[in-house]
Amino acid sequence: MLETIETISRLRAWRSALPRDTTVALVPTMGALHAGHAALMDAARRDGGVLAVSIFVNPLQFNNKDDFARYPRILENDVAFCREHGVEIVFAPSAAEVYPQALECTVDVGRLADHLCGPFRPGHFRGVATVVLKLFEMVQPHRAYFGQKDAQQLAIVERLVADFNLPITVVGVPTVREADGLAMSSRNRHLSADERRMAICLYQSLLEARQRISGGEKRPAAVVLAAAATVPRSDGLKLEYLEIVDPHTMQPVDEINGPVRVAAAMWVGSTRLIDNLLVS
Repeated sequence: MLETIETISRLRAWRSALPRDTTVALVPTMGALHAGHAALMDAARRDGGVLAVSIFVNPLQFNNKDDFARYPRILENDVAFCREHGVEIVFAPSAAEVYPQALECTVDVGRLADHLCGPFRPGHFRGVATVVLKLFEMVQPHRAYFGQKDAQQLAIVERLVADFNLPITVVGVPTVREADGLAMSSRNRHLSADERRMAICLYQSLLEARQRISGGEKRPAAVVLAAAATVPRSDGLKLEYLEIVDPHTMQPVDEINGPVRVAAAMWVGSTRLIDNLLVS
């Protein structure tokens, strides 16, 4: 039976009451759950253990106040969604519960945030890493599940766990897509019908990059130029970045000689979408 917990003290009481040999899996989310989150939950269920899902819209990772204000908050629906996917615990704290006072100590993510989303969202990944570390301390999971759609975030969490010697296995789950290829995202609900039709060009630009690389092109600049050219000229579309990086360090590559991650961000109207593909 699913239980919703809103305080850290209650969460710790639940955690300490579990048998010592119980495996705990955590799926951290900001709510507005969709099929992409379901894939994380289903993967966790297959791996076994008690499944906990956190639902917390983290103010620390928003550099835009309007973006934070309009982020969807539908907790009742989300809890029902979790129940359908076999979740035992939903941890849904308030901001005051997670941050009872202004933080003096945060997690510096270093050069992993130098490219892709980092320059466009100053402080974002510091906020992500800080809240993930706090959630790990609160829930004390053995495994944690993150979507590969947020590849830079996944790389940072993996490094966080390694650098702080946390006894947690981070599991990356493949991106779940709509029928036309658009990556599932809580932000997709902000798109109008016309914007939704235009949004698919983000994925198509990544496919063009993959085709060029698969065809033998080793020059990142040439691949980026060809991929960016697939984005239609429109007042409603703005390609924020399209980069080719090392999949582990998130640093740009000078030449494509092995696996790379092609990542892009695009504004569709007032909605910012991201996507990426791992290309061998």
